[in-house]
Amino acid sequence: MSTAAMQFEYRAIDASGGKRSGSTKASSEQEAFRQLAAQGLTPLQLRMVTGARAISGGKMSLSQLVQLTGQLSVLVSARISISEGLYSIAEQETIPAVRDVVRDVSQRVAAGETIADSLSKHPRVFSEVYVETVRGAERGGTLPKALEQLATMLERQEETRRQVKGALMYPACVTVALSGAVAFLIAYVVPKFSSMFASRGVELPIFTQILQGFGESMQGYWWAYLVAIAGAAFGLRAAWQNPQGCQFIDRLLHKVPYVKKILIGLAIQRFAQVLGVSIGAGLGLIESLDLAGKSAGRPMLSADVERLTVKVRSGGRLSECLPACAYLTPFTKRMLAAGENAAELPRMCGVVARHYERETSHLTKNIATVIEPLMVVIIAGVVMVIALAIFLPMWSMVTLMG
Repeated sequence: MSTAAMQFEYRAIDASGGKRSGSTKASSEQEAFRQLAAQGLTPLQLRMVTGARAISGGKMSLSQLVQLTGQLSVLVSARISISEGLYSIAEQETIPAVRDVVRDVSQRVAAGETIADSLSKHPRVFSEVYVETVRGAERGGTLPKALEQLATMLERQEETRRQVKGALMYPACVTVALSGAVAFLIAYVVPKFSSMFASRGVELPIFTQILQGFGESMQGYWWAYLVAIAGAAFGLRAAWQNPQGCQFIDRLLHKVPYVKKILIGLAIQRFAQVLGVSIGAGLGLIESLDLAGKSAGRPMLSADVERLTVKVRSGGRLSECLPACAYLTPFTKRMLAAGENAAELPRMCGVVARHYERETSHLTKNIATVIEPLMVVIIAGVVMVIALAIFLPMWSMVTLMG
């Protein structure tokens, strides 16, 4: 009866004195030593990997992926062994999820897999765009440049994400605080005043009665309101994950004037970045368009680019097919067409990406300026409603007393 093979990680020295690292499968530690010796390697360290690692379920933040991509770019540019370099990165990594992913990629590369194939085993970390760009760069011999461009692209995406989150923080905090204050006033203040007025024989206006009933229902059935809010949030998330619901929500968002400009700018920026990096890495135009459309982040643009890809695949030139893409702005179409005609499409994609990066940065920084007047109007309206609910009966009581 055969013994089950176990996996061993090793660090060794080859015949030329160079350091090697990777993994091998053997029935025992002695067998692993024999296999390495047969390959001309002198083991320095050998350890058995115990237990099954759920590496494919690991996940990195965008900032961690940016850092790893930069390190990969340096390794390739310096002509250092990828497997050995990644193993060293893994040993120095303090975050378990990142360490496991990097170590697994290192072992796969050491075992003979391509970098792209090794990365593709971790779809939750490395997107299809990332993997296919690396694959095209490996085929075309442009891996150092492609990794550098990927690192730059991811870094800009991370910066844009931070700007958007920072811009939305103020209105989000104001909305939460205002909602809490209004809920407290309606649930506790209005019912107390209403009861006091009713005990003095003051006939409550219909407006006050409505708010009183609403406040009493919040006191008695607060849990139902919480369930309704949680259900609405869950339903919205489920709708966004559904293709049809996602398209519907996306179309609604694009009807909000200021939000529409930000969404279009962010989508075109990402589309142009991915298209330029993919073509620069050696991928074909059709494959690059397909990747750029999928990664745009906006269902409306993705659908437009999908139709554009079909036309280009049928033999049409990009410049001839662009007018049918309604989502892309005239500026974007002119730049892409000029890039195709001058055989400088990656450079023109960079021009478009930088243009919309600056534009969306300006728009996001001014979100607070745009929202503040609207917030003032809403706050004033809410205060007026609650004040009327309290002061209308008070005026009636003063009249009765007079």
